[in-house]
Amino acid sequence: MRESFFERVYSVVRKIPEGKVTSYGAIANFLGTPKSARVVGWAMNASHDLDDVPAHRVVNRNGLLTGKHFFSGSNLMRELLESEGIKIENDKIVDFEHHFWNPST
Repeated sequence: MRESFFERVYSVVRKIPEGKVTSYGAIANFLGTPKSARVVGWAMNASHDLDDVPAHRVVNRNGLLTGKHFFSGSNLMRELLESEGIKIENDKIVDFEHHFWNPST
């Protein structure tokens, strides 16, 4: 049986190291579907019952916490990232380039 696109996304997200983040687009590019960043976002939204998928580590291409409204409690995404040593200001990751993890490398 072929793995679903969402499952392929989750496999990548599970590999993001603690203290690092990646973007919806980076995941889409890695999976060979560069125009599907929005679908990666849908997968993250659907992952909340999967405790082993660190969806809080997926942000937009500018380091903005665009997925934060999908977390119960308006600051949960921020709190999870900060607990991993990532500084957030105005819903944006400080020093995004330093914290960015590229699944293609």
